[in-house]
Amino acid sequence: MASPCPLSLLLLVIALALALHPPQQVFAVKPMPRLRTDSVILQNSIIQKINANPNAGWKASMNSRFENYTIGQFKHILGVKPMPYNEGHCGSCWAFGAVESLSDRFCVHFGMNISLSVNDLLSCCGFMCGDGCDGGYPIRAWRYFVENGVVTDECDPYFDDIGCAHPGCVPLYPTPHCAKKCQVKNLLWDESKHFAVNAYRVKSDPPAIMTEVYTNGPVEVSFTVYEDFAHYKSGVYKHLTGDEIGGHAVKLIGWGTSDEGEDYWLLANQWNRGWGDDGYFKILRGTNECGIEEDVVAGMPASKNLIVDYITSNPKADASA
Repeated sequence: MASPCPLSLLLLVIALALALHPPQQVFAVKPMPRLRTDSVILQNSIIQKINANPNAGWKASMNSRFENYTIGQFKHILGVKPMPYNEGHCGSCWAFGAVESLSDRFCVHFGMNISLSVNDLLSCCGFMCGDGCDGGYPIRAWRYFVENGVVTDECDPYFDDIGCAHPGCVPLYPTPHCAKKCQVKNLLWDESKHFAVNAYRVKSDPPAIMTEVYTNGPVEVSFTVYEDFAHYKSGVYKHLTGDEIGGHAVKLIGWGTSDEGEDYWLLANQWNRGWGDDGYFKILRGTNECGIEEDVVAGMPASKNLIVDYITSNPKADASA
């Protein structure tokens, strides 16, 4: 009898090995549960469960901003990948959190009342920041500020000028095209750029986060969103019920302690003032609730481009050039 060929023998060995030692399934990130994406996000059962719990610490409501919206539509706005505007038709929370925090830091350190462009970051950072309207990485947004700067909102306003009464709007918009040209004729793209000195992560420790905010201004934080978060109205939020939906990025602006003695972080959301507590929410501090203390990023504003007008109008500077 002829002996089997080497290839057949090799395949036989591989088949036996797989049978005896099946390969483990490996996930790059924690797998998401299978969501009921066609179900509405607001549920009376969740509201009743939270409001009937004397230890909940926060109140839920049938938020009219999400009326008739599905879990799938709500999930679209949670644009953070694992690792006073309305987001509208685009999952751009990662860009809003970064731009708004840097804008505030220019106010803190340079006394400038300035609004920077989400559109610049969203459309021009490209794959380095993630997938634009389909989500991005907060730390890479801050690195974009260091390497490329970001223009003012006056130069490049947010592309979704239609807006809507709530996030998760349809139709869903694709990431806008990077034009690198100011929409206001008398403004120049390069001269409208504002930069960061650096981009860094803040230690995942409440005192370190508080010191950073107190010293340098707001920071961008990411956290895991569950179904019950859509129902938040007031109080100190903590996850009580519902499935995990995705990651979200917001601006952390302060902290405090409630009348009931619960320590909290104070954050500004991008879902307009009709959501939550006038657009803000509180979340439990000191226990890493929903991962809120795990991924804290920031950067220092740079003076680059801020003295261009002074230099060009200074005779001595012109003479020495």
